[in-house]
Amino acid sequence: MIVTQNIHKSFGNLEVLKGIDLKIEKGEIVSIVGASGAGKSTLLQIIGTLDKADRGLLKINKTEVNKLADKKLAEFRNKQIGFIFQFHHLLPEFTALENICIPAFIAKKPKKEAETEALKLLHFLNLADRADHKPSELSGGEQQRVAVARALINKPAIVLADEPSGNLDSSAAVDLHQLFFQLRKEFNQTFVIVTHNKELADMSDRILKIKDGIIEAKI
Repeated sequence: MIVTQNIHKSFGNLEVLKGIDLKIEKGEIVSIVGASGAGKSTLLQIIGTLDKADRGLLKINKTEVNKLADKKLAEFRNKQIGFIFQFHHLLPEFTALENICIPAFIAKKPKKEAETEALKLLHFLNLADRADHKPSELSGGEQQRVAVARALINKPAIVLADEPSGNLDSSAAVDLHQLFFQLRKEFNQTFVIVTHNKELADMSDRILKIKDGIIEAKI
């Protein structure tokens, strides 16, 4: 599902990634761990096509994304990749349902179709009674589950999560971690998760440890 070969990335004179090779299979849940500044989030941004490597190969679902023009790359990202961040980034003026629908509207799906799919996800995530609530009316855990639903609305092949439980209390974090495994079972999606949470990392199928811009260990 994901293949990188010799991925390098620098910011000015600082070389952050120094030749990353990895292969992640369809349906795997893989955690990326390492100290702050090791390059974890930079790698996730590159896999998510939000940033470009200075050199190296990236294939997602058999597509060599490096070769896509900007417009095609944006379409590919919208349909193939879902993102979950530490901070939910929900738009405060919109309801939970409307926030979830936004990626579907970007993909030009009809309003009724998008809302039907969003409601299905809200039911799956036990949030059906929160559809018309705005983010300020939701708990932190509920806000993050709405963000998860938003990431899933276009049925992406890959879900990328950057410290997804970092802003949650321990109970909500455990619930979110368990949710990823329910989603994998239900939809067979591939999850790549950057985390400092040892419990989540230990639950994953594999752990990749980055140190000083290279993958030091594969567990």
